[in-house]
Amino acid sequence: MKRFTKLALLAAVFAVFTGMCAGAALAKDTLIVANIYDAKTLDPIATNEVATSGMCLHVYDNLLSLGADGAPVPQLAEKYEIIDNLTYKFNLRKGVKFHNGEEMKAADVKYTFERAKSPAGASIRQYVDDINTVEVIDDYTVVFKMKRPFTPFLMALTHTCGSILNKKAVEAAGDNYGMNPVGTGPFKFKSWAKGDRITLERNEEYWGKKPAFKTLVMRAIPEATNRTIELESGAIDIAYQITTNDLKRVQENPKLALMRVVDNSTTYMGLNCSKAPFDNPKVRKAVSLALDTVGIQKAVWRGVGKAPVAPIAPNILYAIKDAKPHVQDVEAAKKLLAEAGVKLPLNVQIWTNERKERIDMATIIQSQLEEVGIKAEIKVLEWGAYLDGLKQKTHDMFILGWVASVPDPEFAVSGVFHSSMVGSTNFSYFVNPDVDKMMEQGKALPNGPEREKLYKDLQEKIDSLTPWVYLHNDEQICGTQKNIKGFQPSPRGYHVLTNVSFE
Repeated sequence: MKRFTKLALLAAVFAVFTGMCAGAALAKDTLIVANIYDAKTLDPIATNEVATSGMCLHVYDNLLSLGADGAPVPQLAEKYEIIDNLTYKFNLRKGVKFHNGEEMKAADVKYTFERAKSPAGASIRQYVDDINTVEVIDDYTVVFKMKRPFTPFLMALTHTCGSILNKKAVEAAGDNYGMNPVGTGPFKFKSWAKGDRITLERNEEYWGKKPAFKTLVMRAIPEATNRTIELESGAIDIAYQITTNDLKRVQENPKLALMRVVDNSTTYMGLNCSKAPFDNPKVRKAVSLALDTVGIQKAVWRGVGKAPVAPIAPNILYAIKDAKPHVQDVEAAKKLLAEAGVKLPLNVQIWTNERKERIDMATIIQSQLEEVGIKAEIKVLEWGAYLDGLKQKTHDMFILGWVASVPDPEFAVSGVFHSSMVGSTNFSYFVNPDVDKMMEQGKALPNGPEREKLYKDLQEKIDSLTPWVYLHNDEQICGTQKNIKGFQPSPRGYHVLTNVSFE
């Protein structure tokens, strides 16, 4: 009897143990990631912001993707051919299925880019506007013809706005497509609790390498310290945007790993050039001169990133890296305001989203502007409301970042300075015919000394007109559990999670 009792007890312990192991295995089949805000939509052409792109990257595939060296490589296109500087031919993979079971064909590629060029794609116009026609040769061959030479065309196809869509799925969902996405990607959409989390499930029919885990959960946790606390507790596996205040906590925790990479972004304070008195370049320059941007960057970021010297981030082709640092000159700022006839005190608002570092920068800016007679109120907005508000054209100043998710200078400048992007992503409402002309020339020139000179001249021209005050070139700093393998932060600001596994 005693022997039976011992055996029963051992069996019970074994059952509990194996159950615990099964539970652990089950938990490791779900990757939980924390971002700083929720995506606005899962329609890849409806907006051009990082959280949306980061989710679309996993639901959809493109014709081409960015390789590890930053060059375009085939994805849904098996191969491509540059016929001439206006014509590109793509041969598609056969047998690739959308999440609704339909096979991906050339007609889907044509539909995708024609839709992107429609008014619905206003926010991503700079990536697709130079496409003239998309011609279906047969079910697996498609030819793009350009309006004019467009040097970064192949690079542009790697942006998530080039995610290949299924016409039937888009039209069936109508205005709700952004909440009902259908792609060919490694994950299928499962659910979305707005402002909280998006859940994706592994696409078991995926044509490529399937992810090692079954479920991807992207949580929105705006408060930086809360992301760190959840990482420390084990509630999340990867946390994006570890704040400067929490770097040491993550670094010194033996259960965690910290990963850093210099990214392709420029954080700036934009000035609404369509609204008095900021329609006057002298006033904009005065605001810039009133600020110690180098000191602001050091005080807020404390060793993370650096103060910019130009609009194009240092990682990007033809960035200016040898310009002199910005110098504060309060007396010169006062003189320019007087010359512009500005009546002081000038009451303005600085808008920002909830990111702590941006609020901290706004607070120092507020103090420094007061020295020249500009009284600034800080207005903090939730991310979606912030982007919507900037489109209303009522703001004075705003703090935002621009990421060149395709590492070509065209995509570092046109989306934020070209007149065609006013109100879409050009939230400074900056319009200058000479700047427009230079950008049009730049994207058509082949890479080389002439294109390099043009982009450096363009940056100097933009700098002289001061639609932006440059504040910060950032890093992507992510914290992970030590058992996470295969994760590498991307300079684009959104990260590939399909290669992640649990050790």
